Amino acid sequence: MDKSCDFKTDERFSSCPVKLEVFEGPLDLLLFLIKKNEIDIYDIPISLITQQYLDYLDVMRSLDLEVAGEFILMAATLIRIKAQMLLPKTDEEEIEEDPRAQLVSALLEYKKFKEFSGLLRQKEEEESRFFPRSDLSSVESRDEEGDEIEVSLFDLLSAFKKVWSEVPAEMPHRVKMEEVSLSQRIEHILSYLQNREKVQFVELFLDNPVRLVMVVTFIAILELIKSRKIKVVQRRSFSQIWVYGSS
Repeated sequence: MDKSCDFKTDERFSSCPVKLEVFEGPLDLLLFLIKKNEIDIYDIPISLITQQYLDYLDVMRSLDLEVAGEFILMAATLIRIKAQMLLPKTDEEEIEEDPRAQLVSALLEYKKFKEFSGLLRQKEEEESRFFPRSDLSSVESRDEEGDEIEVSLFDLLSAFKKVWSEVPAEMPHRVKMEEVSLSQRIEHILSYLQNREKVQFVELFLDNPVRLVMVVTFIAILELIKSRKIKVVQRRSFSQIWVYGSS
């Protein structure tokens, strides 16, 4: 990514795309939504989940995040299942397989491997306290009490959606041009964290609550997480998100 690129208007996003690695896939997003809505995985309200899934894709596109083809394919699958469930059924079709069955099977299988992967990661973190890796030792030492969990990309998107919704949209006739670069927002975040052990996620957006600036700030947060300069954690799922610096 070109960190020197300045974001001045929404139209310029397309000429300066943000290329971030997709570190979580569509099944992760579905599991996140199921957990957040406290839904029975065997009885997924497909209309609700499809709408929320599409809402998250819209947020990712508005941030100019690269949405992988697998996310689009899953969206098409959800829409197809939704359409199938809306069609009237005959008596013979009532006994046919639930259109959601294949999706549920895939989610359960993925959830099993994800949980096993989590156990392996937990084991690695426990052993790293005896043999710490130098690049992470300063951050991991803060988690020794075991009362914090790392947040997912979708947790961050959810938190950003809440902050975004509380800021009124700028009027279309506004002529003042806001100029902000990714490097400026990265510097702002690191400076804000310099003399603090941790800050709330929302605090990083309060200095200039303009939507364009907020978008670049969120992208800066993702970049800093990717480069391991900050770490974001929660006390429990869907709770307040805290941001730690690396020093």
